[in-house]
Amino acid sequence: MDERLDVRPSPLAGRWYPANPQVLTQRIDEYLSAALPPAVEGEIVGIIAPHAGHQYSGPVAAYAYALLQGQNFELVAILAPQHRPYFAAYVSSAHQAYETPLGIVAVDHEALGVLEKHLQREVGESIKRVWADEEHSLEIHLPFLQRVLGSFHLLPIMIGIDDPRRLKALGIALVEVLRDRQALIVASTDLSHFYPQPLAEKLDREMLRRMEGFDPLVFLQAEIEGKGFACGRSAVAAAMWAARELGANRIRVLHYATSGDVTGNYHEVVGYGAAVIYRTPQS
Repeated sequence: MDERLDVRPSPLAGRWYPANPQVLTQRIDEYLSAALPPAVEGEIVGIIAPHAGHQYSGPVAAYAYALLQGQNFELVAILAPQHRPYFAAYVSSAHQAYETPLGIVAVDHEALGVLEKHLQREVGESIKRVWADEEHSLEIHLPFLQRVLGSFHLLPIMIGIDDPRRLKALGIALVEVLRDRQALIVASTDLSHFYPQPLAEKLDREMLRRMEGFDPLVFLQAEIEGKGFACGRSAVAAAMWAARELGANRIRVLHYATSGDVTGNYHEVVGYGAAVIYRTPQS
């Protein structure tokens, strides 16, 4: 990688996950070794994984990432929520690459440009490029991806809308970019936040049930109805629309836990779920 490449430095290393590359590698490998996801009989199109600090959500996220070991994807589109107000529906990095303790991940700005052209045509909106963003919901996945895939290019999208029309437009535009490439979609989301464990489990079960239902509109409706919550619901919905157009026909939840399972505090927990999106063989 060219040392002159403009790189987004990590604001998370040493805080959300270990800054030491050896410690980070060992920690991720431990998560992956402990995860025992079921076998997937089909072709993986995407995964859904949580985005809290690795010590909290890493054991759950590992269930999705363990399925990617031995897979070959040259482009990874990460769809993540915006936790800071960028006042734009679609946001990406202005840098040429992301950096983690495990190395550099190049941003595919050509793919980003193609995606933007389709979005401009469909909904009249551009992708806002930002410098030195501190968005954790996107970067938190990179060390896992670096460990299981090795080298790949990144298509990073941070979403700041809930509008189904524009989320579907993003999904359909993604298809035009990903269709003829060895590509993976990663949807970044946590589930309910800061409810007592019994209520969190009830809300999260409903959200995971709707996730497996693979209907993005029904999934988005859960929060409006007060029946389930996910901070990355827009990312999941857009991923659903894209994956369906790419031929995926099933989502399977792989694992669920809460922050209480790590901290021992079950009075206010955050829910974490991992799932795989795939295409089953045609009979």
